[in-house]
Amino acid sequence: MTVSSKSGRQTMRALAVLASAGAIGLALAGCTPDEPTTTEKGTTPAVITGNPAPTAGLDVADGIGESGHGETAAATLKTTSGKEIGEATFSPTGESLAVVVKINSGSGLAEGLHGMHIHTGTTCNPADDFASAGGHLQVDGHTGTPESGDLVSMSILADGSGATTTSTSSVTLAQVTGHTLIIHDAAPDTEARVACGVIEAEDH
Repeated sequence: MTVSSKSGRQTMRALAVLASAGAIGLALAGCTPDEPTTTEKGTTPAVITGNPAPTAGLDVADGIGESGHGETAAATLKTTSGKEIGEATFSPTGESLAVVVKINSGSGLAEGLHGMHIHTGTTCNPADDFASAGGHLQVDGHTGTPESGDLVSMSILADGSGATTTSTSSVTLAQVTGHTLIIHDAAPDTEARVACGVIEAEDH
């Protein structure tokens, strides 16, 4: 082996060592000093630069604001005997109003389909069989059928329980708050009012 060949190999080794050291230096420069460690294989914690985005006061669609809660209303449903048998909740969802009605078992309501409507009245008086609830709600500017307060029929099971989730774009939360929700008898030849509840705004 000649002297010049040996010298050339030593030079190449020195250059390789320097290149490796440079790569390590660049890798270290890309790390943050307080970067958290992770026990997950194959993962690297994200590097955060600057201040994190604020989380308070976010505006979210459908009326949910800084408190994280949207406006809702609810009605406690009672029979003409004054027995509480369930609850209905009302909440805006986009362009519609979501309505969720739950009736407890043992309610005394007959098995079958019961008509359900929002009425114009503001009270549920069992002494007059809920006649105080008035007629079906019609918002300003709307005439004809289906009426503004018309909802889907509710199915009641043999044990008296039932649950219905529906939505309507015919009314807003503000237009129904303070009025009444009526559930009618399942008998096809009668419109007797068997349950009533005043729709009241909920506090959040």
